[in-house]
Amino acid sequence: MSLLSATLLGTHFANPLLNASGVHCRFNTELDELAASAAGSLVTKSCTVLARDGNPEPRYFATPLGSINSMGLPNAGYQYYLDYAKAYDYAAGKPLLFSVAGLSLEDNLTMLAAIKAAATPAIVELNLSCPNVPGKPQIAYDFAAMDRMLDAVSRDYALPFGVKMPPYFDIAHFDEAAAILNKYPLVAFVTCINSIGNALVIDTETESVVIKPKDGFGGIGGDYVLPTALANVNAFYRRCPAKQIIGCGGVKTGEHVFMHLLAGASLVQVGTALYEEGPGIFTRLNAELTTILQRKGYQSLDEVRGKLRTL
Repeated sequence: MSLLSATLLGTHFANPLLNASGVHCRFNTELDELAASAAGSLVTKSCTVLARDGNPEPRYFATPLGSINSMGLPNAGYQYYLDYAKAYDYAAGKPLLFSVAGLSLEDNLTMLAAIKAAATPAIVELNLSCPNVPGKPQIAYDFAAMDRMLDAVSRDYALPFGVKMPPYFDIAHFDEAAAILNKYPLVAFVTCINSIGNALVIDTETESVVIKPKDGFGGIGGDYVLPTALANVNAFYRRCPAKQIIGCGGVKTGEHVFMHLLAGASLVQVGTALYEEGPGIFTRLNAELTTILQRKGYQSLDEVRGKLRTL
């Protein structure tokens, strides 16, 4: 086992890095580029039953501290990604995660039934946190709806899966969300976080918003969200001891990956920085993380995970 080896659901990963769903994963060509990169694994675009064009352009804008986006779940439809998952070369040693983001409980159950029937080794990440579909609230901010969703998925899908969560900002919400997640043993991992929803970036020269959908409101990522992401990773790591955590948010250096590991992450996803830098970022991040681990004398990621000290 190498210094960067990681595991999720008993599956081996050469390193803990992968893309965040939504970034560089809409088309097979992009997924193939991730598979050929130094990432330890890859995740498909969050999919819906039918293909979606998503929100009108411009819907992504880079800022000095990250990005704002309101993509609106553009994707090729679940069958496209299921065909990819069925043809994927798992023997090459890079696990595949399959992101599902139905617009209703029924949609999710339809897609999960097809995924289960295909019997591929792909690991499902159920997205409960898309903040950019007009008229559709985030399931994970409606605790009763989230409970119903997880109950139905656990019963019908009946295999281990993970959930992609939005950020929470209140200790009571950490407690309530974790209590629901802990009711369902098949929820095997928790990905924290999706972008912080409904922010607003303003260009003072044009006196205008910078993206078109939702009057300029969109999810923010990048530097803006790192502390919030780390808090959510650590909050769920502490509250869900039987589940693994995937960290996501604000990662653009090996030091940021190390922070997510300390907070409790088993794997770490990269979003905005991958969008800006491309799949070559994984080579750099692995090298930077290796340097930190060697300098500190760590022999494995297990020695780091969740070892965050408090004062």
